Amino acid sequence: MQRYQMYIDGRYADSASGQFFVSENPYTGQPWAEMPRGNQADVEAAVQAAHKAYAQGDWSRLTPTQRGALLRKLGDLVARDAEKLAATEVRDNGKLLAEMRGQLNYIPQWFYYYGGLADKIQGTVIPLDKPGYFNFTRNEPLGVVAVITPWNSPLMLTAWKIAPALAAGCTVVIKPSEFTSASMLEFASLFEEAGFPAGVVNVVTGFGNEVGGPLIEHPLVRKISFTGSDKTGKAINVAAAGHFKHVSLELGGKSPNIVFEDANIDDAVNGAISGIFSATGQTCIAGSRLLLQESIHDAFMEKLLALAKTARMGDPMASDTQVGPITTRPQYDKVLSYIDIARQDGARLALGGKPGNRPECGDGWFVEPTIFTDVKNDMRIAQEEVFGPVLAVIKFKDEADAVSIANDSCYGLGAGVWTSDIGRALRMSEKIQSGTVWVNTYRAVSVMSPFGGYKHSGLGRENGIDAIREYLQTKSVWINSGAPNGNPFVMK
Repeated sequence: MQRYQMYIDGRYADSASGQFFVSENPYTGQPWAEMPRGNQADVEAAVQAAHKAYAQGDWSRLTPTQRGALLRKLGDLVARDAEKLAATEVRDNGKLLAEMRGQLNYIPQWFYYYGGLADKIQGTVIPLDKPGYFNFTRNEPLGVVAVITPWNSPLMLTAWKIAPALAAGCTVVIKPSEFTSASMLEFASLFEEAGFPAGVVNVVTGFGNEVGGPLIEHPLVRKISFTGSDKTGKAINVAAAGHFKHVSLELGGKSPNIVFEDANIDDAVNGAISGIFSATGQTCIAGSRLLLQESIHDAFMEKLLALAKTARMGDPMASDTQVGPITTRPQYDKVLSYIDIARQDGARLALGGKPGNRPECGDGWFVEPTIFTDVKNDMRIAQEEVFGPVLAVIKFKDEADAVSIANDSCYGLGAGVWTSDIGRALRMSEKIQSGTVWVNTYRAVSVMSPFGGYKHSGLGRENGIDAIREYLQTKSVWINSGAPNGNPFVMK
């Protein structure tokens, strides 16, 4: 098996304890690599290195333009190594090579975009209502940022966080998921090659209670950027509040994909399949609730089932595979348990509903693409995030009914609307409580467009200009340019 080392203060090293843990290949179900098992001592070393780089190291002396140049160089290196990094991600998390290759080829754009934005962070001169004073603002970096990422798209979601953080002038300590640490540890070598000073980027691998907890609680960490479940996000938010840390939380979703009777049905069927079976449903924006207008329900379901039955499961490295394995064994068990819950609650199984035991699935953790109909929105299958290839189909009567069902959820990350009526598209996009609304498409993202959630789906925004503000704090500077000081006991 391949053995990895963590990356702290510009150097690769074993954990302080010398211990390792095993990473398993979801397609084979077998161990393939060993990762260093970090602990509080490793967190302390990483945070101290990041703080030193931020407060007094070479990084603190770079101009914003110089920081931007380093980010653009990093983007070039990621583009060069995209194929190798994509293959590592497939081996570690089981997602399709086509999906991971697409992500890795697009990831450089985050470093180009924020590299260009690094020296565009400007303050403002305030035209005061008080004569004799000059007032301006500065936007300054927060400091050390803890970046905690999930297992479904490790490097892409890391790029979403670290590109704006570094452009803002922060330094970072990254804790990747214990299930998918390999690609991040390989990626770390590119920072040194790009010319980043030691300590600017650090990677500590391990488990939540041994690495994540100490990282969140560390007094020198000023910001936590987390992507994962709403349960864990809530715990992080509570812990951060105790130290007044800034947080960005991109959490779960139960996204409604809404199809009206005037939609292009073939496009909407493709959109429904893409929304739930792409990435094996292991995405926070999965369109896991399909809302169908009653008048087209039966005809739509006929086409949907016909297309879903053609989905090819198998080796995620194969070019013709469309549905890969579930990334972790615990998640595999969770998905199957939700299928049982849906049956018990009275939903009707229309497709799948069992482990993927086809020969092409080998010994991996596969679940057949699954569709339930006759779903009521108060069922657990419609309210709780499954994070797997399981679709809940719900009927609705009209726009008002669709909005009511769509918003009847604790989540609000994404939503889809399929219609040929531009007025309806605008009305629905206004009324749906969601951070992103796609009209006649689904799962489109861009480095330039803000992404984040309403309600339990999180706090803050990633991507676009909005994201860099998440890593800055505003300082107001007052200069007396000739105003009399006056009575010292009265506010000026």
